[in-house]
Amino acid sequence: MCGIVGYIGKQPCVDLLIGGLRRLEYRGYDSAGVAIMDGGTTRILRSQGKLNNLTKLVAQEKPVGTLGIGHTRWATHGRPSEQNAHPHKYGSAAVVHNGIIENHAQLRSQLQSAGHKFSSETDTEIVAHLIDDEIKAGKGAEAAVRATLAKLEGAYAICVLIDGVSDTMIAARHDAPLIVGVGDGENYVASDVPAILNLTRDMIFLEEGEIATVTTEQIAISDLAGNPIDRPPQRILWDAMMAEKGGHKHFMLKEIHEQPRAVTDTIRDRLSPSKADAYIDGFEADPANVRKLFLVACGTSWHAALVGKFLIESLAKIPVEVDLGSEFRYRDPLVTDSDLFVAISQSGETADTLAALREAKRKGARVLSVVNVVGSTISRESDGTVYTHAGPEIGVASTKAFTTQLSALILLAIHLGRRSGALDEARAGELITDLLQIPEQMKSVLDHEATINVIARRYATARDFLYLGRGINYPIALEGALKLKEISYIHAEGYPAGEMKHGPIALIDEQMPVIVLAPRGSGYEKIISNLSEVRAREGKVIAIASRGDASIGDLVDDLIQIPDVRPELQPLLTVLPLQLLAYRIADIRGTDVDQPRNLAKSVTVE
Repeated sequence: MCGIVGYIGKQPCVDLLIGGLRRLEYRGYDSAGVAIMDGGTTRILRSQGKLNNLTKLVAQEKPVGTLGIGHTRWATHGRPSEQNAHPHKYGSAAVVHNGIIENHAQLRSQLQSAGHKFSSETDTEIVAHLIDDEIKAGKGAEAAVRATLAKLEGAYAICVLIDGVSDTMIAARHDAPLIVGVGDGENYVASDVPAILNLTRDMIFLEEGEIATVTTEQIAISDLAGNPIDRPPQRILWDAMMAEKGGHKHFMLKEIHEQPRAVTDTIRDRLSPSKADAYIDGFEADPANVRKLFLVACGTSWHAALVGKFLIESLAKIPVEVDLGSEFRYRDPLVTDSDLFVAISQSGETADTLAALREAKRKGARVLSVVNVVGSTISRESDGTVYTHAGPEIGVASTKAFTTQLSALILLAIHLGRRSGALDEARAGELITDLLQIPEQMKSVLDHEATINVIARRYATARDFLYLGRGINYPIALEGALKLKEISYIHAEGYPAGEMKHGPIALIDEQMPVIVLAPRGSGYEKIISNLSEVRAREGKVIAIASRGDASIGDLVDDLIQIPDVRPELQPLLTVLPLQLLAYRIADIRGTDVDQPRNLAKSVTVE
């Protein structure tokens, strides 16, 4: 997501900061800025768009200073603009921030009541206001930051400069990564290793709830209570490209492992356990005025839409049609002004989905979009948008964009269900409580990557794969097959398990691996029956099953277990082993995992 760079030392810092931000460009961004301590006062320079715009501005303004912070922004709260770009400054405090402050609306209201005026739409500006208040109350720089952090809820990685404090920068993290680089008479702060890898290989990785007070000669780390922490730096031996990938071999693998964080960012600030409700940013849907929903997408996003149909019809009891963007407008769809059209697109620029959206609007439908890229065409042309906050996805084969789309659709289903009356408070509360635990459960699945690597080596030479699922996991069978096709070039098909006897069973022999999604649920006995039919024809069965299922192990050749969760949330877990399996098989076969042949990340032509 966003990028942070900070420097304190003896060198003029502006070029170092912009160089660090350039090394973070792979993360994606829509604006950039720097704050330079110049004569005891921070100068803020910001621009919308690419770093070249900021570079031109810096060349004109010629800021001088040996202490500074820089930032590249991927918009969350507030559209892409110069006003919303970081750093933000209020009074004496200049701040850059990655993450989402969940209680930003409450804090903004309190500050406005006290007379504060805001110049941006961001949650980040609130942090600068709070720190300045603490400074005015007589606190020192570190104490002011510490007091401010105690008021924040949500995720943050911040770096702060205070006017008049020209020998210190302060950094802190909670649920967002931040690194302190160790130099000789100079030190650094960054959100990710690549930003400063050319300057130092000795780095201290801040942990949850830690603050670093950084000067030219010292790095003092403490917890939020002020207790000192002694942590020696680590020597980083990655090359520059490996650093961009977080130490992973490919961007796709890095993005697979980023999914717990991405899902957290998508659902945070949108769920209210106390009210058993979910909120859609600036969009209120009245189910009484919705005759039908259309979920329209392409590729992986279409698989998310299929899951969304199960969720919305189950939780909100509203009819849902799922369409491919490339087919929707060519069948003269029966859309009215009583329908809600939901466009799903990672990039927000998918040509077929955009064309379908325009057709639906022409026929009078309201439009809600589920999009990752802020300010994209689909988001601009929608009546409301649920941003997924997945962050930039570099690998062509979508992973974290998919699971964040699933998360957004769960939010939409809860939102509609509570307003339609179909989802009572007790059931909604249980679902929300369980959803909040999903990121940790996703981590527990990804922690068993070694098991999946063994299975991948066993089947990497297979020519064909069959994926079977029932109910809400049928679209995950489609997604698993698509992932394998995209990056390994192995022929794979996903099928509803009940349809196996209507054709695919003819393909099954001792050479055919069959992946069966068999978590506990209403269709469990039937999927076991399908699994037995595969075994009877000597097919090799790889099962994704619930932990604690003692009976399935004797029926399969290979078993991958996931936490036992309610059916509505299973797709967020069942898809993870399929992503890892596709990735590992492709890597073993030596294909170009991140840029598979013939594919593009965003299909912007029909």
